[in-house]
Amino acid sequence: MVSALKIDKRYSTILFGALMSLGMSFSMSLVLTLINLGFVPDFLEKWIRAFAIGFMVSFPTSMIIIPIVKRIVNKLTMD
Repeated sequence: MVSALKIDKRYSTILFGALMSLGMSFSMSLVLTLINLGFVPDFLEKWIRAFAIGFMVSFPTSMIIIPIVKRIVNKLTMD
């Protein structure tokens, strides 16, 4: 059953970018919405909107940045 849930290795960068940007957008939009607005009556609506916009920006950005960061890390580290 577990193997049915596995995704082909060639999609690992896309999956990594999607999950990383999802987690970062979720947490950052929560914190920044809370800092800027506090617990207002429509907090959930405003947070979800900020999260959706944040994810739409962060996912494509991560697709550009991940390969660049991988190259930099590879140059700065040794085997």
